[in-house]
Amino acid sequence: MPQVRVIDENGQQLGIMPTRQALQIAREKGLDLIEVAPNASPPVCRIVDYGKFLYQLRKREKEARKHQKGLKEIRIRPQTDKHDLEFKARNATEALQEGHKVRLCMILRGREMAHMDMAYSKLNEIMGMLSHIAQVEGEPKLQGSQIVVMLAPKREALKARHSGHA
Repeated sequence: MPQVRVIDENGQQLGIMPTRQALQIAREKGLDLIEVAPNASPPVCRIVDYGKFLYQLRKREKEARKHQKGLKEIRIRPQTDKHDLEFKARNATEALQEGHKVRLCMILRGREMAHMDMAYSKLNEIMGMLSHIAQVEGEPKLQGSQIVVMLAPKREALKARHSGHA
């Protein structure tokens, strides 16, 4: 990497120069030379205070995580009562309307493993309750002692919710 494009601490382009010269300029200013675009031709380096650079990077990442849609988990059992199932479906609906994905977990214990048909019918029942707002991402899968299925919000449901707030 003999040549690099250099940007100073104020965002001004200093142009293309040898790496040694760029390092020399950074040291004279008491700052660091950081490669910000290694795949560019020539690579782009910035003259900055490394501590300040890391702080701003973390701040941006934290801000990005704030707006990230998460994953909500709803856990049910084969014996879950109809009323409880409706309650859990309501919670899942709220999460889906907010744009979150929902993971439905059917937890099986002991002899319940022998009655998979009951577990799948209960899972299908709650998926039916959510079918107006959610789309199923893949078939329900048996993972150890639980059956897991992922639901994502339908685009129409999200649009309807956002237009209702506008």
